[in-house]
Amino acid sequence: MANRHLSRTVVLQTLFEWDFNALDEEKTRESLERNIKEFAPGIGDLSFMEKLLYGVLKKRKDLDKIIEKAAPDWPIDRISLADRNVLRIGLYELLFANRKEVPAKVAINEAIEMAKAFGGENSGKFINGVLGSVYKEMGEPGKEEISFRKKIPDIPYEEMPVRKLVGAVVYAKDGEDIYVALVHDIFGHWTLSKGKLEDGESVEEGAKRKIKEEIGLDIVIQEKIGDNEYIASDPEEGKIRKYVSYFLAEASYIDLVEPETGGLDDAKWFKLTEIIDLNFYDDMLPIITKAVNLLLKK
Repeated sequence: MANRHLSRTVVLQTLFEWDFNALDEEKTRESLERNIKEFAPGIGDLSFMEKLLYGVLKKRKDLDKIIEKAAPDWPIDRISLADRNVLRIGLYELLFANRKEVPAKVAINEAIEMAKAFGGENSGKFINGVLGSVYKEMGEPGKEEISFRKKIPDIPYEEMPVRKLVGAVVYAKDGEDIYVALVHDIFGHWTLSKGKLEDGESVEEGAKRKIKEEIGLDIVIQEKIGDNEYIASDPEEGKIRKYVSYFLAEASYIDLVEPETGGLDDAKWFKLTEIIDLNFYDDMLPIITKAVNLLLKK
């Protein structure tokens, strides 16, 4: 919700002032009231802002310990004022907020957006890395859960709706080197561009369209390299089977467009020799491995 995003930025501004000026409780309250009047007059979300602000302050020592554990190379006093208070807000909502009101993915996404808006050039990636690490330590709650607003009964696997998607392992040559284009999600994994197949569209046409939309590349499809199926949850339909067809495709070695999809935060070229060290989802490894073996023969 747009109002909640604005409310979080007001709380961030207040925490920034509290941290920078070592404000006491009374001055912190005055800062919150002033920031509401200046940045969010008439927003009518005071209870949410107070709950978030004072919740962060109450849990601040615990939050800072978690930050130091998740980012051992960055002591709290070395993290910028903006970044460390974005982390405090994100971690508080991730760990202590009502998950029905603030799902884990929302907490992470909101923190990343605030970091991009108020932090430095690499703040978004830094915040994503820390929160993603904590999220994985928590067991990735909510990754496959359905919306709490509509309880949908489980149905047998054979009766689940099937949604067809398409994707590609996209490579490019630059001199003697071969590179693969990968996208990064907010949970710390590198993966492949993929998307829903539209009505009347062939799988090849869908793959070309999706790669162009997501990372800005025009591709030439060479061959199909495999399929992947997994179960996901839709807020309206409940559990669905997602069936993804993957292709090997070539493109020019040009700058990638940063994905605008909510669940993705980066896109990058990697040399084949660098791929082995990346964090992939287990079900993607067979597709990636087959593509790498094909490319090594080129």
